[in-house]
Amino acid sequence: MGDFGVWLAFGMFVIFLALILIGYNVAFSFASTAIVFSFVGNLTGDFNPDRLNLLAERYFNSVRDETLLAVPFFVLMGAVLEKSGLAERLLNAIGMLMGPLKGGVAAAVVVVGTLLAAATGVVAATVIVMGLLSLPTMVRLGYDHKLATGVIIASGTLAQLLPPSIVLILLASQLGTGILGLFAGSLLPGLLLAFLYAAYALIISQLRDVGPAMPPEERTLSGKVLALEIVFSVIPVIMLIMAVLLSIFFGWATPTESGVVGVLGALVLGVLNYFFDKALVAAGATHVTPTWRLRKNTITSSVRSATNITVLVMTLLLCSNFFSLVFDVLGGQKQAAEWLSGIGGGKNGFVLVAMIAIFILGINLEFLEITFIVVPIFLPAMAALEFSTVDRVWFSVLMAINLNMAFISPPVGFSLFYLQSVAPPEVKTADIHKGAIPFMVLQGLALVIIGIFPQIVEASFNFFINTPEAVEAISVVGGG
Repeated sequence: MGDFGVWLAFGMFVIFLALILIGYNVAFSFASTAIVFSFVGNLTGDFNPDRLNLLAERYFNSVRDETLLAVPFFVLMGAVLEKSGLAERLLNAIGMLMGPLKGGVAAAVVVVGTLLAAATGVVAATVIVMGLLSLPTMVRLGYDHKLATGVIIASGTLAQLLPPSIVLILLASQLGTGILGLFAGSLLPGLLLAFLYAAYALIISQLRDVGPAMPPEERTLSGKVLALEIVFSVIPVIMLIMAVLLSIFFGWATPTESGVVGVLGALVLGVLNYFFDKALVAAGATHVTPTWRLRKNTITSSVRSATNITVLVMTLLLCSNFFSLVFDVLGGQKQAAEWLSGIGGGKNGFVLVAMIAIFILGINLEFLEITFIVVPIFLPAMAALEFSTVDRVWFSVLMAINLNMAFISPPVGFSLFYLQSVAPPEVKTADIHKGAIPFMVLQGLALVIIGIFPQIVEASFNFFINTPEAVEAISVVGGG
């Protein structure tokens, strides 16, 4: 295509961004710009309409991807766990255990938020549930509002980085790393961030007295009851998460099969909660009443949530494939690849520019939009720069951490709005915004550390990708 076709592609991308920034639906923006610019390109001779015949093939190749087939099952697993009282039980147990420490409840929120983020894989669900359950408690205990809100939004946003994150699944599909490689490579960086959050909460509470210890009269669980609550709440969740991940890591099941195992495990855990409550009451607990949490409306609501997200993903996939096809035929992909691969500094220069672009876009866009907008543009440049599978995993982890930063960036980060929607009246919007800043700094620190030392991701990757089954899965699914 000629130079005018490239300018058309550039204009197409700019108008698309303008549409979504002023509030138009992303799928509509993808499709409408593709229709308009394919028509204009046909008039100018820069677009051959016969190339649209490739759209059906592209789309069906995408939806047949083993990686994407896992999305509805992992979303359903998270929805069932979210609605089965998991967060409340975890917070009770870990909060009471760590409550005697200054900043202990905040650190407990980080631990619970991390477990819930890994279990649900959805940021909004984690932040809202943790906000409803833990923020009123921390306010009542006299916690500084900025620290209380900061630990909730930071730990909840880990749902984008910790496997089995929906973000990671979509990135694996788009970048061709395979779920196995990306889950393996993101585990240590995700736990590193969780450790930084908890350490900050404990240290700042010691230095500035912003997180008082839980007074004795608030510690309603102790002894045998506390021990049972910890066993019944923490161990089953960890076992479920590890069963899902290890079955993928060691090649015992495909990602889709592991998602099914996760759903069945979540349903079993929902049933067991009733018997756990009965055992606690028998041991003398007064804080629980045995109830069946896994009711028909719970399952219906969970299935509806999973269906909505799956339909959204598949619709975006179709419209983004349409957009990408037109953009490519006009010459946009080739020009973007030449420009990005020609940036000084090789891979590192490309990654730096990519991270800046992702952060800016991530302030105003959800992760789904980011994944379908920028990754297809980056792919040709990554191929030209000869990114290996491990390089792509490293890039994906950096991208996920970057999106974490963007999601809590004042004043328009999505996680801030999620928490603001459920915060008590005494917690001001300014408190939420100021509370996010120290955790953004920690995320930036982690981004720099992992950017300078990709060996962290490589070590996490190699630790799990050490069996013949795993290596075969990477080579088949990841394409690299």
